[in-house]
Amino acid sequence: MPTARGGLAAAGVLLFLSLLAACSPTPPSLSPLPADATILAFGDSLTAGTGAHEGDSYPTQLSNLSGRQVINAGVPGEVSSQGLVRLPGLLDEHQPHLLILTHGGNDLLRRMDVEQTRDNLAAMIQLARDRGTDVLLVAVPAPTLLRLRSEAIYADIGEAFGIPVENGALARILSRDAMKSDPIHPNADGYRYLAEHIHRLLIETGAL
Repeated sequence: MPTARGGLAAAGVLLFLSLLAACSPTPPSLSPLPADATILAFGDSLTAGTGAHEGDSYPTQLSNLSGRQVINAGVPGEVSSQGLVRLPGLLDEHQPHLLILTHGGNDLLRRMDVEQTRDNLAAMIQLARDRGTDVLLVAVPAPTLLRLRSEAIYADIGEAFGIPVENGALARILSRDAMKSDPIHPNADGYRYLAEHIHRLLIETGAL
């Protein structure tokens, strides 16, 4: 027979779980992606799939997971100012339903001005929005002496635009030897991990 103390303890656990759920941030929503939707994965070598075989890039693995066409528009070595010039033509050519933006890593590696990188990323997002394209932003880690962490500008941009941000997967990948091919690129397992986390976020935001 349950005691009063046991009932209070159970009630306390339920209250804690309810408060925890209420405090968990809910990512901004995205428009549902129809079965014939086009997703444009735009970025640098992290999008291109450097460090893994051609079929193991995150866009290819995300396409398999989501059942949607994912165009790999990654250019190794590109900085955000170059991406800002390249993006409009791709948006006009493919007219994607969703842009997955993974950019700025080379800016961070080269110690370029962070505010300029922020402005370039914001301008890319605005280019997509002006065309009616949803945006999901993927945070890139900034190198530090102690550990990798996602650069704060990505969370700031996501909040400013009200868009979902995958904030942490790349930092975790590049902190684990088993998931990277070199210090700055994932291997096939790492790209799989990234694709799975983006796929999960697409489900959480209502896109899938």
